[in-house]
Amino acid sequence: MHITITGNLGSGKSTIAKYIRDEYGFEIYSTGTIQRKLAKELGKTTLEMNELMCSDPKYDNMIDDATTRTARENIDKDIIFDSRLAWNFVEKSFKVFVSVSLNEAAKRVYNDTNRGVVEEYSSLHEAKDKLKQRAKTENVRFKDMYNLECFDFNNYNLVIDSTYNKPEEIARVVIEEAKKFYTMVEEVGFEETNKGWNTILVSPKRLLHFDIEENDKVRLQELVTEIKETGKVSGKNILVKNVDDEYHIVEGRDEVIASYLADMPFVEIILTA
Repeated sequence: MHITITGNLGSGKSTIAKYIRDEYGFEIYSTGTIQRKLAKELGKTTLEMNELMCSDPKYDNMIDDATTRTARENIDKDIIFDSRLAWNFVEKSFKVFVSVSLNEAAKRVYNDTNRGVVEEYSSLHEAKDKLKQRAKTENVRFKDMYNLECFDFNNYNLVIDSTYNKPEEIARVVIEEAKKFYTMVEEVGFEETNKGWNTILVSPKRLLHFDIEENDKVRLQELVTEIKETGKVSGKNILVKNVDDEYHIVEGRDEVIASYLADMPFVEIILTA
């Protein structure tokens, strides 16, 4: 299996990739490490490096060529590619995007002492602003260079949110979904499997912007029991709208509440415009 993993800054995708390497025997290929090394050698911050790469595509081309070559030369190996754009350059991969709320991402990078001086922040507010700026800069660069929308969830087979979930929990789901994906690939081929495979998973906690009333707990007890027994949510699709980095339920409120009460780590959602 070839799994490509990308995501929001601060989503923990690199930690998840390491869990997959350590727990499931995958080799890991990280282009983020290459980019950070280039930034350090040039005495640049990560943001400054991104801006430099906007004006000089040779750095991107170096990373892209190495990624494509690695995938083609290791078809029979289980590899996870921890890379912003590997989903576009690794042929026939299971494509994963790890999402996270901006507030949680800022907390993580601000408190992370292992990122080095190129990613130091003086305050939580600065971390949040810099993350927004970096994401914007990268998105513009990738749009100009490749005509790609990296934050379009339709580009991925699995979008999984890390705001309230541990890396090892997410790693387990990624492997489970990738196995299902490749099983279907063997049956109907990659193209047929890939075009119809787009799953978005989030913790019910990220959808609850309201207090659960006591009468809801009583009213939904049967649904809660069913979810606990089956491990899945039946009934309505959970339709969600993204408003300023917050997910708001459009349809499926009862299913979300019941999933939360049943301690479900994830629910599948459908994003609406």
